[in-house]
Amino acid sequence: MKLVAALFASAVVAVPSTFAAAPAQPGLHTGIVLTEASPLASTAEIVRRTFSPLTTQHIAEVASVAGQPLDITREKFVVYVPTHKPPQGYALLVFVPPWDVAALPSGWASVLDDKGIVFVSAAHSGNDTKVEFRRLPLAVIAAQRLMRDYDVDPSRVLVGGFSGGSRVALRIALAYPDVFHGALLNSDSDPIGTTAIPLPPADLMHRFQDSSRLYYVTGELDSGARNMQAASETSLQGWCVFDVHATAMLHAGHTTADERALSLALDTLLDPTPAKYDDLAGCRARNQSDISSAVQHIEALIASGDKAAARRALTDLDTKFGGLAADQILSLAKKVQ
Repeated sequence: MKLVAALFASAVVAVPSTFAAAPAQPGLHTGIVLTEASPLASTAEIVRRTFSPLTTQHIAEVASVAGQPLDITREKFVVYVPTHKPPQGYALLVFVPPWDVAALPSGWASVLDDKGIVFVSAAHSGNDTKVEFRRLPLAVIAAQRLMRDYDVDPSRVLVGGFSGGSRVALRIALAYPDVFHGALLNSDSDPIGTTAIPLPPADLMHRFQDSSRLYYVTGELDSGARNMQAASETSLQGWCVFDVHATAMLHAGHTTADERALSLALDTLLDPTPAKYDDLAGCRARNQSDISSAVQHIEALIASGDKAAARRALTDLDTKFGGLAADQILSLAKKVQ
């Protein structure tokens, strides 16, 4: 549980309530400090949304989850304000980079201007930093603060990322479907429902299925990322996430989205037309049936006296179904102690 120890060793309880003025003029602004944290980025809320039920229970037993995982007053962001504000309010793209520098990818400014999208990205949020207590809370805090400061339409808030940042963006979209309504997944992705990316509590998972839209942008020549995308898309379909789209950048390798691909992705992600789900209810019913079968198997092992096998099966249930089966997992955990 090294991750757990690191998470709580870094927590700070007090967060100042003063505010830094958001840049009002259009254009690129660097070194922006956002001095107000968000309850949605508290350590307790991150744990609830991103860890499996058994891990969450263990954390509660061994550590306090009070406070924030970082001191937001020490963090800096880059903010791009487009040249015009749409009648319904700005859209917002929170970008998770693979690099340590807060930067706007080349060629993106004109697309953001065209669509009226505010862009924000944190410094020191690259692949060498931890997801749970840096990359995730930085993205959530940035979204919450800029939504208010720029009169952002809350139905037009997106999270995105490139390479390793894209993998984190999917985790954030899954854990926070009440904040982010779409995700731009540029040149890397992962399956969900794994040890690395557990499913969130059922209410959040159902919201993710109902209202989140995902868009993959991958270079035609980026074979590694294309293979990862295929596995990720298959996983999403199995977990009843159907509002998924993709485009390939012709003759491109592992690179950020070009203007054409970015424009197409953002148009799709911000399209207000509701998605149509032909088999959402049936898919959910199949998942619930699988959970019921796994629970019955574990209960049979417990009844037979083989608690060691029951614990192994419970770990498998916790890994695969995560928060979607939280009540059953925690109830069984008491029986196999």
